[in-house]
Amino acid sequence: MIRPALFATLIALTPLAAPAEEVGRVGVDWTGNDIILEAVADPKVKGVTCHIAYFERSLLDRLSQGNWFEDPSNASIACRQTGPIEIGDIDRGKDGEEVFREGRSLILKSLRIKRVYDESNRTLIYLAHARELTQGSAKMSISTVPLFGSETE
Repeated sequence: MIRPALFATLIALTPLAAPAEEVGRVGVDWTGNDIILEAVADPKVKGVTCHIAYFERSLLDRLSQGNWFEDPSNASIACRQTGPIEIGDIDRGKDGEEVFREGRSLILKSLRIKRVYDESNRTLIYLAHARELTQGSAKMSISTVPLFGSETE
């Protein structure tokens, strides 16, 4: 079992990606379940903001279902140009790089956003996905930002 002090140290040492700002919260049902809407500015591509939506379970729902630590892995993403685009030192490899990560449970499960640069089509691809598989199926969502008229070098 991980002790609280050790857990806090592990969290503190985990490299952080871009921070998210909650911009909306939509109530889903009477138990207090919500859909959270967050804005994430790409830290290495000025002028691009991604909005993610995901489900957050309420305390009442967790108690009634008995699966205290589980959250759904579903997430939706939309990324758009929100200002003049300036690309910094980004990973241009096919694996891309992580832009955002948020824990969705105490152990292993996290929501992540990766950016992949499609050089031949001059497009940034943003992929939202969970770290683990859910019932044999990876849950994911993508959004693209074309770089027409933007400085990419």
